[in-house]
Amino acid sequence: MELRAELLKSIWYGFTALDLEKSGKVSKSQLKVLSHNLCTVLSIPHDPVALEEHFRDDDDGPVSSQGYMPYLNKYILDKVEEGCFKKEDVDELCWTLTAKKNYRPDRSSETLLPEKDAFRLWCLFNFLSEDKYPLVMVPDEVEYLLKKICMAMGTELNCGELEEFLSQDAMQQNNFIVWAFLEMMNSGRITRGMDKSIVSMAIEEVYREIAGDILKEGYLWKKGQLRRNWKERWFTLRPSNLAYYTCEARKDCQGNIALDANCCVEIVSDRDGKRCMFCLKTFSKTYEMSASDTKQRQEWTTAIQIAIRLHVEGKTSLHKDLKLKRREQREQREKRRQAKEEELQRLRALQEERERKLVELELLKEAQRQAQVLMEQDEQRRRQQHEELQQALEVQLREAEQARTSMQAEMVLKEEEAEKQRKRIQELEEMQKRLEEALQQEIKARRDEEAFRYAQAGLLAEEEEKMKALMALQEEQEEYILKTQREKQELKQEMENKSQSLVEAQKQLQEVRANRHRVEQDVVTAQRKLFQASTNVKHWNVQMVRLMRPIGPGEKKPSLGSSCTVQLPTQRDPGLHRIRPRSGRDEESKENVKNNAGCEEEKHLSKSSNGDMDIP
Repeated sequence: MELRAELLKSIWYGFTALDLEKSGKVSKSQLKVLSHNLCTVLSIPHDPVALEEHFRDDDDGPVSSQGYMPYLNKYILDKVEEGCFKKEDVDELCWTLTAKKNYRPDRSSETLLPEKDAFRLWCLFNFLSEDKYPLVMVPDEVEYLLKKICMAMGTELNCGELEEFLSQDAMQQNNFIVWAFLEMMNSGRITRGMDKSIVSMAIEEVYREIAGDILKEGYLWKKGQLRRNWKERWFTLRPSNLAYYTCEARKDCQGNIALDANCCVEIVSDRDGKRCMFCLKTFSKTYEMSASDTKQRQEWTTAIQIAIRLHVEGKTSLHKDLKLKRREQREQREKRRQAKEEELQRLRALQEERERKLVELELLKEAQRQAQVLMEQDEQRRRQQHEELQQALEVQLREAEQARTSMQAEMVLKEEEAEKQRKRIQELEEMQKRLEEALQQEIKARRDEEAFRYAQAGLLAEEEEKMKALMALQEEQEEYILKTQREKQELKQEMENKSQSLVEAQKQLQEVRANRHRVEQDVVTAQRKLFQASTNVKHWNVQMVRLMRPIGPGEKKPSLGSSCTVQLPTQRDPGLHRIRPRSGRDEESKENVKNNAGCEEEKHLSKSSNGDMDIP
């Protein structure tokens, strides 16, 4: 799961780089290329048919990241086997895709990092970023990474420069994005004029330590297992093994010591002319090594013990474990900060409550003073009322004596009225007896009435049966009425359809008449034009005849001013036929046309006689 999470971080950059419009969607053709390249670098077979089958419902449209994830997990990441590929190749592929779109440094800057260093910083950023998208790095992790780089360069981190950069707008929700981080590194604020080679070596060292899971590297003297001679080797310690090479280039691996729970490291006394010695014991062999000084020996023994502990605990990377611990510490600090803020808020609330109560107490004291004044005023007012009440009671006492005398007289009258009431009660008792007798008679009458009701119920049942028969006949009658109404409605609908057809026929007839009228007008216009043309033809025939006649000797050419009589044919062209008028109005219009044509003919003749006829 950890390997998949790390791969997904790099692939996320590759996917977003293909999203040119930043809509969260990528075309299917681009995903095909991305999937093929991922299968190549992950050393798994590529199945283009699976991609077609997975996106069958979306043949041409773009695919979102959520739609691509099921295919990526099922057909690519589920087939990945750790150790069969180099993760650096996957990172280089995704870096190539995303750097073309997002990484645009100032090429003219003297502090610009080489492309390889930028790639390694990008990998370190992905490793230390939070496990949520979009990928960001918290300021604590940025400070941790910069401290590691500065330590590798042999300098100290300038916290002022870091805080100044953090105060700028390069952060997203109090977190760093990778391009802002690379921009800060290219600005030279952290390196502070250091040589590029030193910066590159520091970045490579931190990259190998964090991304390559290397706990420690360096030269040690190792005693051979067969010849028992001492040789200097370059050792590389990882959580799972301790490998040693002939030189720092790490091209010729001379051995690989697997670390497990059976391994242990011990410091041994100096001998064979070697100092600062220690040995690594495995289940089958014991490896003797010598460091350059006591500090290096302590660092190596501590690092090997950490590697063994990580292997025993089932952890594959020290820095992943440290990252989780730092994240837990940040969460605990955040919880403590929130608890402190809640405590401060609670204290502020208590302080506000105390101040409010003090204000209320002052208000109560003021109210008490006002109440004391009011009580004194009320006491004085009550005394005045008591005196007034006492005077009123004396007046009422005198009035009561007078009322008692009058009441004695009224008592005599009341006794007389009571005697009358007793007599009235006796009369009422006699009346009650008579009412009871009447009640008995009423009960008897009610019983007779119930008997009559039973009889009436039988009649009602019989009446109900007859009513049902009547209702059945009524339903049949209503069905017949409904049938008749439907037939009537159908007839009415048919009549409406015929009426509508008649109206449409009338409209068509009107249209035909209007068309006929237009055609007749067109015919009249054509006749007028034909008549004008015929007149012109006749005129030109006369002129042609006059011009074709040979002039004899001695004849004079008639002058233009002389009048010449020209006989025009009175008959019209036999090819022209007049259309018979269909109505009196058409005859009038045609007669007017004839008159107009006659007038025009006379005008043409007069003009021809004068030699001024227009040529059409």
